[in-house]
Amino acid sequence: MNTPATILVVDDTPENLALMHALLRDSYRVKVANHGLRALELAAAEPAPDLILLDIMMPEIDGYEVCRRLKANPQTREIPVLFLTAKSEETDEEAGLALGAVDYLTKPIKPAIVLARIKTHLQLRAAALFLADRNRYLEEEVHRRTLEVQAIQDVTILAMASLAETRDNETGNHIRRTQHYVKVLAEALSRQPAYAHRLDEKTIGLLFKSAPLHDIGKVGIPDAVLLKPGPFDSDEMTIMKTHTRLGLEAIEHAERQLGMEVDFLRHAKEIAYSHQEKWDGSGYPEGLSGEAIPLSARLMALADVYDALISRRVYKPPFSHEQAKEIICNGRGSHFDPAVVDAFLAQEERFIEIARTFSD
Repeated sequence: MNTPATILVVDDTPENLALMHALLRDSYRVKVANHGLRALELAAAEPAPDLILLDIMMPEIDGYEVCRRLKANPQTREIPVLFLTAKSEETDEEAGLALGAVDYLTKPIKPAIVLARIKTHLQLRAAALFLADRNRYLEEEVHRRTLEVQAIQDVTILAMASLAETRDNETGNHIRRTQHYVKVLAEALSRQPAYAHRLDEKTIGLLFKSAPLHDIGKVGIPDAVLLKPGPFDSDEMTIMKTHTRLGLEAIEHAERQLGMEVDFLRHAKEIAYSHQEKWDGSGYPEGLSGEAIPLSARLMALADVYDALISRRVYKPPFSHEQAKEIICNGRGSHFDPAVVDAFLAQEERFIEIARTFSD
């Protein structure tokens, strides 16, 4: 059985309160208040009334002021207010409606009209509450599914990146460090007017997700080359250079399996294919130069080289930060985008912190 709606009747005249109570009690739960302050207390108490019938001419504070305070309080502002008053001038009604009342009825009351108006506004309130609950549910569901999609993206990328990492166990936390380096560089550049529109919060988030896939193509490099404990000869280097194209093809293959291009993988394709390009055009696989190199790949290029320099390899000891910094500065305008190098220099303390946090 449905619980009847609760109506708060506010009037300073006992006879009017008795009349309204008698009219409403068979259909509704009725609360009464004989002055404005008491009405405000009852309106804010639990359970809150579903509708308020409010007189205007009362001592201490009048009905207009009661309505004004009800609408100013987040706890009571959504309760519909119907003025029920002897003030019958058009300006009185305009003033009441301007304060947020949903209706304005004049005394002497006509019981059938009062009951009809109350029923209408209770139905409207019930519909509004239903829609509000529905909207909250839909917002929560969209939020939940968005988080679910993001989690799937993260797991997909990390799973794919781990394939490359397991092929080359010397890299350790390389993919974690480099994704944080890329994020730091992107955030630094985003504060510059020339890059602000290209590196918004969403894009930086996608770059952070995509960075671990920069070496995904190494899954296609033979062990004899990938795991060689020393410098490559020319033939081996030619094979090693194919990892950029193999990386691009692996991501494109995943997209074809999905039957669509995936926005969050766009940067991953750029990074996988172009992170070995150099600012002066001497890199590979396309020999791109300057702005022709995707910004995502330019960021990755510095992050990748920095981490390789400070990491131990079978063919070299780890370089210090200062040694790596010097090499990167020497490559400004040749190997690396000058703006990215400047961002690195501005954020070198954070690079040191990241390297320490994700040390092997």
